[in-house]
Amino acid sequence: MTATTDADLGVLQKRVRTVLITGQVMAGLGMGATLSMGAILAGRLSGSEAWSGMAATMSTLGAAIAAVPLAKLAGRSGRRVSLFTGALLAASGALVTIISTMVEFFPLLLVGLALIGVGTAVNLQSRFAATDIANDTTRSRDLSLVVWATTVGAVSGPNLITPGEAVGSFLGLPELSGPFLFTLVAQLLAATVYVVGLRPDPLLLAREIARDPSSAGAKSLGPQTDNIVMARTAIISIALSHATMVAVMAMTPVHLVHHGASLAIVGFTISLHIAGMYALAPVFGMLSDRLGRIPTILVGQLILLVSLMFTGFGSENETAVVVGLILLGLGWSAATVAGSTLLSESTTIEKRAARQGVSDLVMSGSGALGGALSGVVLALVGYNGLSFVALGLLAGVVARIALTRGSAPVGEAPPLEPVTYDI
Repeated sequence: MTATTDADLGVLQKRVRTVLITGQVMAGLGMGATLSMGAILAGRLSGSEAWSGMAATMSTLGAAIAAVPLAKLAGRSGRRVSLFTGALLAASGALVTIISTMVEFFPLLLVGLALIGVGTAVNLQSRFAATDIANDTTRSRDLSLVVWATTVGAVSGPNLITPGEAVGSFLGLPELSGPFLFTLVAQLLAATVYVVGLRPDPLLLAREIARDPSSAGAKSLGPQTDNIVMARTAIISIALSHATMVAVMAMTPVHLVHHGASLAIVGFTISLHIAGMYALAPVFGMLSDRLGRIPTILVGQLILLVSLMFTGFGSENETAVVVGLILLGLGWSAATVAGSTLLSESTTIEKRAARQGVSDLVMSGSGALGGALSGVVLALVGYNGLSFVALGLLAGVVARIALTRGSAPVGEAPPLEPVTYDI
C-alpha cells in the first residue's frame, strides 16, 4: 500500500490540491475569453443575432453530457485519466471552433463550443477530486480552494480577448477566432498538469486504503457504508441553489439594459457576481468544516433569500440589483461548497465518482432549465416577479433538509478544538 498514515495522506493531499488549483487556473484562463466570443461568432456565422444564445447553451450542454462519462472514466481509471481526457476534449473543441470560423460553417461551431463545454465538466470534477484523500476536518476547505482557483480565470480570461485577436491576426486566422488559441494552449497545459501531477492518483489511492479499514488513513477518508439520504439531500441542495443562481443571473443583463443601464454597468455587475461565486469560496469551506455541512447549506439559502429580496423589491434600483447579484453569488458558493462536501463524505469510495457525476449532470441540467424558463417568467411577471418565483427553489432546499433531520448526517459535528489550516 502506498500510504496509510494521516501524515502521509496530508503530504499527498497538499500536492493533489496544488495540482488541481494549477489546472483550474490554466483552464480558466482559456475559458474566460471564449464565452463572449462564442456568442458573437454564433450570431455572425448563423447570420442572425437570435442564434447568439446558442453559444452558452451548447457549452452548458457539453458540460452536462460529459459529466457522467467522465465520472465513469474516473471510477474505472482514476481522476488523472478522467481530467486529462476532459481537458483534451476541451482543447479539441477550441481547435474545431477555429476551423469552423475558417470554413464559416455554423453547425461545426456548435460542435466546437459543446466540446469546449467539457472543460466545465472537468472543473466540476476537479472540486470533487480535492476530497478523495482529504480528512474530515479540512475536506470542505480543500474543495473550496479548488473552486476559488476559478476566480483567476474568470477575472483574467476576458482580458485575453485583445491579445488573442492580435495573435490570431498575426497567424492569419479569421477575426474573433484568435482568443480560442489561448483556450487550446491553456487546456493542453491543464491536461499536462493533470497527467503528470496526479501521481499517485487520489481516487485510486483512496480505494486502495479503504480496502484495509484497519489502516490509519482509512479512518479519515469517508464512510464504510452509504448514507443515501444525505447524498440525495446534497444533490438536491446543489441543483436547486444552482438553478436559483442561473435563473436570476441570466435575466439580470436583460433587465438592466431595458432600464437604461450601460453595457459597462452590466459588465461590472456580472463581474462582481462572478467574484461572489468564487472569491470567498475558502471562507465558506472553512465555515463548513467548523459548523457542519447542513448548517452552511442553510447559511447559503439565507444569503440567497436576502439576495432575492434585493432584486425583487429593489428591481428598479441599479445599486440594489448589483448588491443582489453579489449576494446571489455568495449564497451559491456557500451551498455548492458545503453540498459538494456533504455528497463526497456521504458516499463510499467505490461509488463516489459515479454519484458525483450524477450530481454534476443534475446541476448542469437544472441550471440550463432554470436559464431557459427564466426568460418565460421574466416576460410574464417581470424581473421582480422572477425573484419571488425563485423563492420556491429555496423553499425546496429547506424542506428537503427538514425531512432528513433524523438521518444521522455525516460530517455535521464541529470539531471540539479550533482547526489549524496548513495551506
